Amino acid sequence: MKLVFATHNENKFNEVKELLPEYIELLSLTDLDCHEDIPETAETLEGNAKIKADYVTKNYGLPCFADDTGLLVDALNGAPGAYSARYAGEQKNASDNMTKLLSELKGIENRSARFQTSIVLNLNKESIFFQGIVEGKITAYETGEQGFGYDPIFQPKGYQKTFGELPLKIKNQISHRGRAIQKLVAYLQQYRSN
Repeated sequence: MKLVFATHNENKFNEVKELLPEYIELLSLTDLDCHEDIPETAETLEGNAKIKADYVTKNYGLPCFADDTGLLVDALNGAPGAYSARYAGEQKNASDNMTKLLSELKGIENRSARFQTSIVLNLNKESIFFQGIVEGKITAYETGEQGFGYDPIFQPKGYQKTFGELPLKIKNQISHRGRAIQKLVAYLQQYRSN
């Protein structure tokens, strides 16, 4: 089964590919020769995921899914949320985003936060939504070289290490994206057996 994951992000693509069963041939936007930067203009993660999935469905006619992930920090009323990738500006620089976030949390005791991934699957003229959440907290400084985005400053609940330090195998089992993808896979297996 061919399935497009509407992303240009190689790290994210590889992370997701690890979680999918072998019968799914996963394609990225680059594989489709689509080099568009699909604008994420919605106010919500679900809305942004739907924009990307709909773009692929409309322009390529292939079954596809898209995700949008946000980091929601309690002390910042849920910010950066849907603006996580461009929190420090349109250049979408992870280091700048982390620097801005850490500076805004300076001196703040409540550092609880959660990562949320929303996925939209477009299959057979239907849109199906999936969600994954992982609770944790923002650390005082960056630790670890693994992962991407805010991983070096996010410590998942129950762990002493950040996502930037945890091996991919463990991260995939407990992460927001991992949980959302598990729901997507369960749906696809059920769909396949019908």
